[in-house]
Amino acid sequence: MSPYTSLCANVLFPLHERLKGHRTAGAMREFMRSQWLEPQALAALQLQRLRDLLEHSRDHVPYYRDLFERVGLRPEALASAAELAKLPLLTKHIIRAEFGRLTADDASGFRVFSTTGSTGDPLRFGLGKLRVSYDVAAKWRATKWWGVDIGDPEIVAWSSPIELSTQDRVRRVRDKIFRSKLLATISLSPERLDALIDEIRRFEPRMLYGYPSSIALIAQRARARGIRLDDLGVRVVFTTAERLYPHQRSVISEAFGCPVADGYGGRDSGFIASECPEGQLHVAADYLVVEVVDDGGNPLPPGEAGEVVVTHLFSHDFPLIRYRTGDVAVLDDQRCPCGRGLPLMREVKGRTNDFLIAADGAKVHDVAFAMVLRDMPGMQQFKIVQESLERTQLQLVVGPEFRVADARPKLEATFRHFLGADLRLEIEIVDAIVPERSGKYRYVVTRVPESAAAPPAGADTAARSGA
Repeated sequence: MSPYTSLCANVLFPLHERLKGHRTAGAMREFMRSQWLEPQALAALQLQRLRDLLEHSRDHVPYYRDLFERVGLRPEALASAAELAKLPLLTKHIIRAEFGRLTADDASGFRVFSTTGSTGDPLRFGLGKLRVSYDVAAKWRATKWWGVDIGDPEIVAWSSPIELSTQDRVRRVRDKIFRSKLLATISLSPERLDALIDEIRRFEPRMLYGYPSSIALIAQRARARGIRLDDLGVRVVFTTAERLYPHQRSVISEAFGCPVADGYGGRDSGFIASECPEGQLHVAADYLVVEVVDDGGNPLPPGEAGEVVVTHLFSHDFPLIRYRTGDVAVLDDQRCPCGRGLPLMREVKGRTNDFLIAADGAKVHDVAFAMVLRDMPGMQQFKIVQESLERTQLQLVVGPEFRVADARPKLEATFRHFLGADLRLEIEIVDAIVPERSGKYRYVVTRVPESAAAPPAGADTAARSGA
């Protein structure tokens, strides 16, 4: 660690957070200790923090006061985090309808934020200073796992209009002090990609942070132009906000000559899981309770795919208790070789609406198609739009070596195998995949009603992945 990085990480940034009324440095010290706890000790710490959250919610949050009384939940008598299953799931609809009653009467430094609405369903929710402190600390801890720290030169390749619209003079001064440079990637023409490559080469970052789709396009453009990015001293590329595909990980790692560390979370749910140098995705169980549940809200065992439900242990001002994220993932019961006691998440499969619907009602995950598309010569980007059970559109951004006539038979065979023999596949070559208003890229869109995915009684409901 350079002297300047040490000054930023140990003095300037903690002071910056304290002046904002945050206890980030203290939260970071807690996290650096608790990550090494044995599973039993970690579960005890999680339970204590959960009781604190539930007791505060009962005493200060009208919505939860009424809910706990209705279901007979006594926070002080909670024997394990598993007892959360007594509570119904918290949905976006409930948050919108009960916003005022979900806000604590003693909320301090409370601010209203919103999600980007990348799925067309933006949400307003509240953040207090306690939660923000622990959110920042959770991200900070994951950064330190890779031998980089606050104050090391950082490029943030970001597409969300929320962050891009709040870059005022104060933020620019702060970023300059902490050697962080924000690059807007919401529109990526060849000219813009060239400009971003030039900026990265001038800045010589030690880490990059951003959307995998954007960073992968930068890497592909640099490779196509014969420009090296692996001579800059980048130690790690952190990806977040979108699903990281294997082919994106490969092209980014090869271009920058460093590992790619994926992170999973959301503006509403917090930093749920982060990848360690052993390649394992650790759930931040000292900060959240993470469940994977079936359609009825019942927790599923490790190894089974279901919707991710989060209880944020430091969301006292606006409690998120059993909050439905809309994501699909699989938990793991193995121990990571890195020695951290934080549990593992085996796989994040994507959003619940990142599935296509087959003619027989089965859900088919996008990986079934991504594995085929990624290996086709000249393939750069793709987007699948399922217009109906009978018609699917495939948008492709390709290089000169791609041949539609050569690829069509394999693509049609793949899509018909998973979606139905009578499917009509429309292939369109486009100059670029247009991002959502949030700046994120959605590679799978289905306009088929979810009810069409209901299998016959007794049928296997496991989603087909083709992996």
